[in-house]
Amino acid sequence: MNGVSHRGVLALAWPIVLAQIATALTGVVDTAVMGRTGTAVDLAAVALASVTFSFVYWGFGFLRMATTAQTAQAQGAGDAAEARAVLQRALLLGGGLGVVLLGLFPLIRAGALLGFQAEAAVEAEVAAYLVARIGGAPAALAGFAITGWLLGTGRTRALLVFQVVLNGINAALDATFVTVFDLGPRGIGMGTAIAEWAAVGVGLLLVRSGLRDAAPLFDRERLLSMFRANRDIMVRTLALLLAFAWFLNSGALVGSEELAGNQVLLQFIAVSAFVLDAFAFVAEKEVGEAIGASDRARLVRAMRVTTELALGFGVVFSLVFWLGGGPVIRWFVDDPGARAAALRHLPWCAVVPAIGVVAWQLDGFFLGATRGRALRNAAVVATAAYIGLDLLLRPAWGNAGVWTAFVAMYALRALALAPGVPGLLAAAGDEQATEETGAPPLG
Repeated sequence: MNGVSHRGVLALAWPIVLAQIATALTGVVDTAVMGRTGTAVDLAAVALASVTFSFVYWGFGFLRMATTAQTAQAQGAGDAAEARAVLQRALLLGGGLGVVLLGLFPLIRAGALLGFQAEAAVEAEVAAYLVARIGGAPAALAGFAITGWLLGTGRTRALLVFQVVLNGINAALDATFVTVFDLGPRGIGMGTAIAEWAAVGVGLLLVRSGLRDAAPLFDRERLLSMFRANRDIMVRTLALLLAFAWFLNSGALVGSEELAGNQVLLQFIAVSAFVLDAFAFVAEKEVGEAIGASDRARLVRAMRVTTELALGFGVVFSLVFWLGGGPVIRWFVDDPGARAAALRHLPWCAVVPAIGVVAWQLDGFFLGATRGRALRNAAVVATAAYIGLDLLLRPAWGNAGVWTAFVAMYALRALALAPGVPGLLAAAGDEQATEETGAPPLG
């Protein structure tokens, strides 16, 4: 069985799903608190300011991804000291980058206010939120390292504890600061920053076994490997951010009703991604261990088992969206124009889970194998092709063209990664595993 089974994958995946749900619920709590006690200005400010941090922090998502892959590879190679060193390097890097963000905060604030160009009252509340939340930056990025290490070691239940602590404290403090102390958006930002520091304290307890004696932290080859992987994954992430920003802007160019309808449908996609990403995360861990152990049979089985489950759930989500999405949209969307736009384009949204799961799984495979260059190149090529397709289809087909190009983007991502699969398979067994990272063999 090569150590990978459907039951084992599901056992690793379900805590990740619950952790993702806990993260999503925090945003719901923030919106509900501001909706019941604040004004439209407060709601708009929290929405815009939280988007700013989402974009900034997502740009550093490589801390989580590279840590997962390198930890899993060290685990697979039986090198526990190196696995601990990966965590410690990532914590130092995350904390250091968080301090850099503190220094760059005036530029971040100016860029956010310039980019949104909201009314003066909203801008004032956005600035208050940003000032309150930036203090949590070192903890937030160190938290990425903790999350990555827990995934890489397969400790997904500990990851669930970490996320529940983070999001539970966040929700409780946000509600208290807004409803009791009437701090508005500033209270939301303050509660999130405090929660990030509290969660890191708990997270360090959860990963304390990784803080013991480790391999040399400043080994030149290992550091170069880490920075190469992080650099390439960051470029990949920025390319995908550009693609999603382009999609939103394309909807806005078609019309406000279409933009609103697209936003509604994106929530369906986000829900499916929360679940299906769990299988991609497990794939990262299993592929990394197979690469580290130089076990090609285990690699093939890890890819097959995680993908079988992901595809099954992806098809289920597509069917649920196709058959049940209409009643949900009619129930929750009051605006007739937005509701009509969402219903018209629901079929495009419904096929995304079944198609997108292939790209998400391939991402997990290449992340686990630390094939950062392949991920970077595929994301850049797919994003460029998507933008070209959108420019071609949108003028002729309107929002249908916007959605056709968007759905095609997922297929383009998979097609761009597919040529690298043979090399990934060959990596489990010889020196080719270090072709891109420059690191010494782990097996």
